[in-house]
Amino acid sequence: MYKLKTKETDNSVIEFIEQVEQPKKREDAYRLLDIFTETTGYEAAMWGPSIIGFGKYHYKYDSGHEGDAPLVGFSPRKAKISLYFATGDTEREHLLAKFGKHTTGKSCVYINKVADIDEEVLKELIKQSVRFLQERYPEK
Repeated sequence: MYKLKTKETDNSVIEFIEQVEQPKKREDAYRLLDIFTETTGYEAAMWGPSIIGFGKYHYKYDSGHEGDAPLVGFSPRKAKISLYFATGDTEREHLLAKFGKHTTGKSCVYINKVADIDEEVLKELIKQSVRFLQERYPEK
C-alpha cells in the first residue's frame, strides 16, 4: 500500500528558515512566510523536512488513495524556491502569465528570487489555489 511521505510535522518553521545557507534565499523565505501567512490567514507548519505549508485539506482519489496536504506552501531549496499551488486549476495558468520570471513542473512553480515576481499576482495565486482546493475537497 502507498505510504504518504510528506506529512505535517511539529518542526519549527523559523528554525528551518534559519538553516537556509544563502542569506538572500533566507531573506526571501521570510518574505514568503509573511505573504503566505497574511494572504491565507493560516499559521505556517512544516510538512516533511523542507516544505512550509499553510492550511490543509484531505483528498481522496478514485483509486482509493487518500491523505492530507497543505493548501499552499513553499520551500527555499538550494537551486530555486519551490511554490506549491493547486494543480488542475485553469485559473492558475492565467495568473502565471502575469507572474514574472518562473518555470513550472508538474505541481510546482519555481522562482529564483522574490524580486523576479509580482507579489500581488503571488497573492492572487495563493487565494485562487486555496479557493479551488476548498471547493474541490470541502471539509466534512
